Amino acid sequence: MSLQTTPIANRLHIALFGRRNSGKSSLINALTGQDTALVSDIPGTTTDPVSKAMEIHGIGPCVIIDTPGFDDEGTLGEMRIERTLKAIERTDIALLLCEETNLQVEAAWMQQLKAKNIPVILILNKADIRKDISPFIEQELGEKALLVSAKEKQGMEDIRLAILEKLPQDFEQPSITGDLVSENDLVLLVMPQDIQAPKGRLILPQVQTMRELLDKKCLIMSCTTDKLPQTLQALARPPKLIITDSQVFKTVYEQKPAESLLTSFSVLMAGYKGDIRQFVEGASAIDRLTEHSRVLIAEACAHAPMTEDIGRVKIPRLLRKKIGEGLQIDMVSGSDFPKDLSGYDLIIHCGACMFNRKHVMNRLESASSQQIPMTNYGITLAHLMGILDKIVY
Repeated sequence: MSLQTTPIANRLHIALFGRRNSGKSSLINALTGQDTALVSDIPGTTTDPVSKAMEIHGIGPCVIIDTPGFDDEGTLGEMRIERTLKAIERTDIALLLCEETNLQVEAAWMQQLKAKNIPVILILNKADIRKDISPFIEQELGEKALLVSAKEKQGMEDIRLAILEKLPQDFEQPSITGDLVSENDLVLLVMPQDIQAPKGRLILPQVQTMRELLDKKCLIMSCTTDKLPQTLQALARPPKLIITDSQVFKTVYEQKPAESLLTSFSVLMAGYKGDIRQFVEGASAIDRLTEHSRVLIAEACAHAPMTEDIGRVKIPRLLRKKIGEGLQIDMVSGSDFPKDLSGYDLIIHCGACMFNRKHVMNRLESASSQQIPMTNYGITLAHLMGILDKIVY
């Protein structure tokens, strides 16, 4: 990945919702100016949410999400609708297409979107032939719809302006390193090169952190864990901040200069993508776990299990060493995340570098509303190693 490439997770996520054959795919193609989505007159052509990373003038990097029709039918249709519902979790702005005078279904989806604090823009596509239903939309849904025609490529500028107007005030994500460092500060990155960081590659949080530190005009030094003593000895002054992989927290803590602050990539991601205070508070639940407890470990990406995988192997092993072998641990990945969390005593989430902030905050809100504590990988490891109060975030 290039340092100049905006990661998918950092882009504004704009999703289109509507009935089958309402013109969602055609509208996406008109918006993007290219054949991004498959278009067909056959209802149900879009069977899974399809994402396209792009740039929109005045808006910047974004992801356009084309979803299956929410009026789909049958067993497969129910599965498609479920995937459309999951797309809501990562939506920053919703374009809701309307083309019927009976708008009960649209009203229900609009309510779901607004319940998640997602700004909704009503769209009457095919306005060149269906302009007559515009009054019904305003009467039933309480808002005017933008009149557009994907076929004629009319109204695209109106959509762009509406997106700018609806842009969430908090869309600008916080800084990864916050106020921990400033210009000319020396920052040491300790980055183990293992199976999770294949030869020739760095993992995304490392790349994003380095790019931000460069933008802040910091002085950056990096090393692997085994070269930490030699690196510290080579430096003219102690680092202001040391950022390490959470798995070697204790090793680095025991060797770091007393005046150097310490954190990890995962801990920084916890604050960048979610509510760091909620994650830290959630870690205290670890001390209340028993062998009869049940823990959910959630990963944002769906990768093949690897030897000594942090989520599938290392954290479960450390938890069972502390709590007991009877501790029940479930694992989910990707978009799989239970609606009902009531059976769990704790949720431990990965750094979520593949998710946008909206997605992580929705999961935190779901856990909070069900009164289930939630933390993340890095904070869990720091807590289990007894140094959570020694790190910064």
